[in-house]
Amino acid sequence: MIRINVFSEEKAWSKRLKNKDLFFKKICKAFPKKYQFLNKKVSLSLLLSNNKKIKKLNKHFRNKNKPTDILSFPIDKKIRISKNMYLGDIIISYNCLNKPKSQDLKSFRQKVIKIFIHGFLHLLGFNHINNNDYFKMLREENFIYKHVKSKIN
Repeated sequence: MIRINVFSEEKAWSKRLKNKDLFFKKICKAFPKKYQFLNKKVSLSLLLSNNKKIKKLNKHFRNKNKPTDILSFPIDKKIRISKNMYLGDIIISYNCLNKPKSQDLKSFRQKVIKIFIHGFLHLLGFNHINNNDYFKMLREENFIYKHVKSKIN
């Protein structure tokens, strides 16, 4: 079972996601069984942020002086899921996902789900440094997204 602690430092998130905790818990519950970690206590933290704050983190940790849609900080490079495990932290920028500003709520939520899955896979050790890794990660993202999309409107 995945336990997710959701924090928000950007008020605009509340305009698009009324109950942020429930929204992300539903996503995790809709994951395929292999990513639900049944009979285990797996947790992660999610910070819903903005471009200004994520830019600072991106500069500090990745030496890239620009905002990004998501940052993931896995607790370990090689993850072996144990009975009780903390995976790491994910930070998502509202400004990056809310483009164009005229997009409807459904499109916004789909973007959030996709980017959250992307960050989650980074916590599990997936990356996209080379083409082979990129396509492997993309396959998993699509696999998870199809499961989630079929269960969440």
